[in-house]
Amino acid sequence: MWVEAAEGVSYMSAAHPGAAVGMDLKLHRPHGSCQRSGRGFVPGELFYSALVPGPGGLERIDCAADRWDGPPERTLAWWRSSYPAPQGGAPELAPVDVLLDVLERLEEQPDEAGLRYLLALELVRRRVLRIVEQTRGADGLRPAGCGADSRELELSCRRRDTAYTVAIVPPAPAGAAAVQERLTALLWSGGAA
Repeated sequence: MWVEAAEGVSYMSAAHPGAAVGMDLKLHRPHGSCQRSGRGFVPGELFYSALVPGPGGLERIDCAADRWDGPPERTLAWWRSSYPAPQGGAPELAPVDVLLDVLERLEEQPDEAGLRYLLALELVRRRVLRIVEQTRGADGLRPAGCGADSRELELSCRRRDTAYTVAIVPPAPAGAAAVQERLTALLWSGGAA
């Protein structure tokens, strides 16, 4: 059964021909070269990809159109697409796991509390972290997300099944530009803070 996927890519389900395909698979980018000939792909070149079970899970096989003679044995799905043009070195958003690692490392650096606070807010904006709805203490109900001294955010992360407490420390006006620059570099490159 041919299925039209995102970005105009069509693929064929070999596992369930004639059945609707509803899989949530994490597909990696093309390898950049034909796995049968070893020749590198050029932008715009048509090639075929197949998902095949392997020892470490699903493996992606990319093959140039002129070397494709059908899907390999045990193929779960295959599709035809064209090799993308390079992005020209455009910056990419840092992976969420990298940002969470940095958030955890910054907890041990009190002088970086402003950067950690802004990073936490960005992760809330991206819906990676969520502000805890309510917290009860000896004095009763406190505002949503506020810790015991009401100068902290209580956050939770489903991705890591972890709770975070982040001090509410907006950057001082004198150092705000430097903190903003560091946060931007962190978010767009994944580099260390």
